[in-house]
Amino acid sequence: MPSIESAQAWYPQNDPVHGFDHVLRVFALAERIAKAEGANTDVVRAAALLHDASGGETGSAGRGEHQHLSAEFARQVLEAEAWPEEAIAAVQHCVRAHRFRGTEQPETLEAKVLFDADKLDVIGAFGVARTIAYDVTVGQPIFAEPSAGFLATGEGEAGEPHSSYHEYLFKLSKIKDRLFTLTARQIAEGRHQFLVDFFEQMAAEARGLR
Repeated sequence: MPSIESAQAWYPQNDPVHGFDHVLRVFALAERIAKAEGANTDVVRAAALLHDASGGETGSAGRGEHQHLSAEFARQVLEAEAWPEEAIAAVQHCVRAHRFRGTEQPETLEAKVLFDADKLDVIGAFGVARTIAYDVTVGQPIFAEPSAGFLATGEGEAGEPHSSYHEYLFKLSKIKDRLFTLTARQIAEGRHQFLVDFFEQMAAEARGLR
């Protein structure tokens, strides 16, 4: 089993979005959900530690296909630990299927647990902080008025920024309804309400309404 100590070396320490602190939160949530739902905890723990460990290619840039790089890195790590092929494949599926915008959907209970744990960390207080940190890092505004086209289709008009508020409307507000496990949906209730309250307050302040 990969250890937390060894996993620390796979992640940047100064990445406020996908750094090691994110991995630790996902690991704790995944373990909690796995135990409650009866999932294979060894597979879930390994997948949680490896899900963003794309062989040193972590960080904001070039993350579009990081789940595939991370799955291949997971194979290298687990083969070195002499994991059986079936277990390696199970971990790899969890890693490949953990993205909200990914094409591979979680099929196993363990993959659903990792997906849910990872998504819970994009709502609530840390979700708000990570979303803002990401936009500051890539030079996008925290708030911008969404266009009518974006509100209708999720596609911005030419030159329209994708602000933190845009991400809230496009993705974060929908997370609660995309979760698979009962345990995660229960955890999500309070986090979702915090998220909604924060971004509604932000929009109201930006518009001079509060």
